[in-house]
Amino acid sequence: MKVLGVISTTAMFLLLGATIPAFAQEEHHEESAKPAAKQEQAKPQKQEQQAKPAKQEQAKPEKQQQQAKPQKQEQQAKSQEQNQKQTQQQAKGQQQQEKKQQQQQQTKTQQNQEKSQQRQEQQANGHAQQSQAQYARNGQKDSRGHEYNESHFGPNHHARFESTGGREYDGRREYSYGGYWFYAGAYPPWFYQRDVYFVMGPDGLWYAVAYNDPSLTFQVNIE
Repeated sequence: MKVLGVISTTAMFLLLGATIPAFAQEEHHEESAKPAAKQEQAKPQKQEQQAKPAKQEQAKPEKQQQQAKPQKQEQQAKSQEQNQKQTQQQAKGQQQQEKKQQQQQQTKTQQNQEKSQQRQEQQANGHAQQSQAQYARNGQKDSRGHEYNESHFGPNHHARFESTGGREYDGRREYSYGGYWFYAGAYPPWFYQRDVYFVMGPDGLWYAVAYNDPSLTFQVNIE
């Protein structure tokens, strides 16, 4: 019986000795598998973390481009505005230059007209003085008793007449001058376009004379 008990005890220890290493190996195998699993789990997280900066790097250029668009549009708008202002300034300067040239041309034309008129008046005065000998003498009377008076007639008393001026009398147009009424059957066009004066010639007849051109003359009647 003692021998059987010893054998049973021995067998139990052997069984325990065989079981413990196997259990230890299994635990060691499980512990070895855990780090591997942890590494496998960590790898996707690490890859995701590494992928995030890449995505951020890709997003940055797009964001920069979106930010750059308004700036570029603003610069283009400013450039267009500057070009428009420059064009307007150039057009305004050109208009001012043209206006200045027109004013200068008008001034020059006016000066030339004034000079021409002065020459014509000087010539008219010269012609009047030369033809003064052809006028009647001061105080001379015509056949009807109308007296020629240099204080009322001659180049120094020229006037401008209108086709609707004077008066309509006995079917004719008469004009008051020097205290008398003068008239003609028909008046030449220049009579209404120039200054005119009246004189009596040595023959005792009355004439209307263009002030700036004494060669323009026609006979008139007097009342």
